[in-house]
Amino acid sequence: MPQHSPDTRVCPDCDGFASAAVTTGARHRDGSRVTLRVDCRACKGAGIVLVRRPILASVGR
Repeated sequence: MPQHSPDTRVCPDCDGFASAAVTTGARHRDGSRVTLRVDCRACKGAGIVLVRRPILASVGR
């Protein structure tokens, strides 16, 4: 049987990879690297885009 995927839209800016770990080049005392977590600006780290439906308004009489 075919599997149905949920109706979620992946963010077009980050393609669903909403967070990235960026190294600064520095190291901690134990030898591990110092990293910064950077989130996508468009989806704010969620990886999906909420679909907003347009509001229909009646014009005229």
